[in-house]
Amino acid sequence: MENEQQTASSSNRGGGSLDQLLPSVSKGLTPRKKTTSQCKSDPPLLRTAKRTVYTAGRPPWYNEHGTQSKEAFVIGLCGGSASGKTTVAMKIIEALDVPWVVLLSMDSFYNVLTQDEQMLAASNCYNFDHPDAFDFGLLTQTLRSLKQGKSVKIPVYNFTTNDRRKEWKTVYGANVIIFEGIMAFTDKEILQLLDMKIFVDTDSDIRLLRRLRRDITDRGRDVERVIKQYNRFVKPAFEQYIEPTMRLADIVVPHGGTNMVAIDLIVRHVQSQLEERELGVRAALASADQGQPLPETLSILESTPQVRGMHIIIRNMETSRDDLIFYSKRLMRLLIERAISFLPSQVHLVQTPQEEDYEGRSFHGNRITGVSILRAEETMEPALRAVCKDFRIGKILIQTNQETAEPELHYLRLPKDISEDHVILMDGTVCTGAAAMMAVRVLLDHGVQEDRILLVSLLMAEMGVHSVAYAFPQVKIITTAVDKNVNDLFHIIPGMGNFGDRFFGTEPGPDWSDEEMDEPSY
Repeated sequence: MENEQQTASSSNRGGGSLDQLLPSVSKGLTPRKKTTSQCKSDPPLLRTAKRTVYTAGRPPWYNEHGTQSKEAFVIGLCGGSASGKTTVAMKIIEALDVPWVVLLSMDSFYNVLTQDEQMLAASNCYNFDHPDAFDFGLLTQTLRSLKQGKSVKIPVYNFTTNDRRKEWKTVYGANVIIFEGIMAFTDKEILQLLDMKIFVDTDSDIRLLRRLRRDITDRGRDVERVIKQYNRFVKPAFEQYIEPTMRLADIVVPHGGTNMVAIDLIVRHVQSQLEERELGVRAALASADQGQPLPETLSILESTPQVRGMHIIIRNMETSRDDLIFYSKRLMRLLIERAISFLPSQVHLVQTPQEEDYEGRSFHGNRITGVSILRAEETMEPALRAVCKDFRIGKILIQTNQETAEPELHYLRLPKDISEDHVILMDGTVCTGAAAMMAVRVLLDHGVQEDRILLVSLLMAEMGVHSVAYAFPQVKIITTAVDKNVNDLFHIIPGMGNFGDRFFGTEPGPDWSDEEMDEPSY
């Protein structure tokens, strides 16, 4: 996109007559409705008029080294109050048709008001349309983290009480981030994070009428207060701070969301940028040099006659589903027991009933969280419950895209403050390691320390072991067996088939892979 400003106009100067935009307010009646700001993408779903975003899955945002290979494409949307920025953003999202999008509103980042400022706000004398009203430090940090694909917490601002709520929203990184706000172009650091800058130019009369409708209906304010605030703060701020930043825009969109010519121009450019950032992780893993000794971070369950006997049963294609379930559960219990032996421990002294001291060991850490990569890995949760009394559960749904053969992140639900936990990541079988690496990357992006992650799997291929260990050398890998080969269809050889389908009694698709996870039926 050239840096020169472009203006796209449309013959449809729609939007209806001005009186259609005017709120209908009965005399003496002021609607009261509590409203709060929010990151418009309430994870894990972002709903538009036509579709629910996130349903197609997020492709890899990292390379075979486990590091970020491509940053999110960040679109900045600026314009006056009630100019239609959010409408334009939603139109772009619908037309883009990309899997993961975050819509970040600047309204979430108003500063926390002091007691004196609260009194000014209550009397309609505080200027919310000045750059000093925003927490640019937190905003810049949040936008930078999102651009890097990391998890962030977004404040929730209450426009009725003019303060932040105690509960913050957790938002994850995405392919595309749309950041909108009246002061979106006023901060130099934020400007450097924007890959595309769009200014929504709407007639001032239209903006005033929209603001009247919004503030009266949604924010519980009366007409006199809205107009007073507009004349005293909103209009001067637009002329002094907002309108001059129009020159920084790559594209100016007149008439807001009705200007489909401008939106089409934006969408085509963003799509071309995303195509240049396409990445094939699984192919890179499969072609990498795997001819190295198995890493020291790998722990394989001792191959006792009991363990080998259970492998004979679960690998046998003739084994009944009942026997498969029974013996795989036995094996999982041994696997989890082995995994927790790698958790940090400390000396613990107790007194026995004979009033004698006994020196043992106990877990030394904050909490334990078990995270299942849906769906076959949910089969390990009962084993974890049988071994650990107090732990939390998280879930990540990763599926293989049949067209690209790449893993895609479809859903995640992780406990709050997981960054302080030791995490047991449960993955049924690991072939190339692409899905396991994605799950580890998700945990790292949520602040979990790499050396606090234990990857547990019933069966792994050497390729997958090397891939995970090379990308994340501090992650401990625990499995019951490692098979040497992987065929062209990404099946572990000799392997044990699609474990999830065999366990749950469902039929695999024609192109199943050992790392493919079918959507659960809950």
